[in-house]
Amino acid sequence: MAGHHDTAADARPDHPLERLIFFSDAVFAIAITLLIIEVHPPHLPFGSPWQAYVNALRTLWPNLFGFFVSFFVIGAFWSGHHRAFALAGHYSDRLVGPNLQMLCAIVFMPFATAFMSANGGMLVPSVLYALTLIVTGLLNIRLVRMATRPGIVRSGVSAREIAYTRARGGGVVLGAMVSIPIAFWIAPLSQLGLLTIPLFQWLLRRRVTQRFARAA
Repeated sequence: MAGHHDTAADARPDHPLERLIFFSDAVFAIAITLLIIEVHPPHLPFGSPWQAYVNALRTLWPNLFGFFVSFFVIGAFWSGHHRAFALAGHYSDRLVGPNLQMLCAIVFMPFATAFMSANGGMLVPSVLYALTLIVTGLLNIRLVRMATRPGIVRSGVSAREIAYTRARGGGVVLGAMVSIPIAFWIAPLSQLGLLTIPLFQWLLRRRVTQRFARAA
């Protein structure tokens, strides 16, 4: 009975850890909501022809594109944060600083997105956006590693599951790194580099699979 009780207690995160997770979820939700606030709907005179509305929406395309890209990027960071802390079972004061630093980068992302969207095709906004993703990704990698280290991670979590969780974060960093040289070459196409993020995530997961297959 005692062993069963210990296992059940270990499966439930410490209360301070739950507070940290709830706070982080709220910050992610606010940041992802702020993205759409920067997309201002066009106001046309009453009775304008439908072509005018279509043209007005067309001018918003850079803003809408930036919104959708950043929405799914922040969503990917939240997913990784959620996955890592789902494996955590114990609180540590050492998690607070790295978690706040990563959330700070997340909150900065709506500004970087708006700056890039308002200056579409320009080098500096494109590079700033890519650097924001790289910094956020590196901070996220550090946080995920801390949340899945011994003493914090739940007992019973396999080394393979930890390796998979840690590997996913590198995809955003590598994809953003690809977009930087594209920005110096053809700045308007720099965001195409972010399309490589799913590819890098797949390659990193495949690498983990191969490593554990060789070890078996």
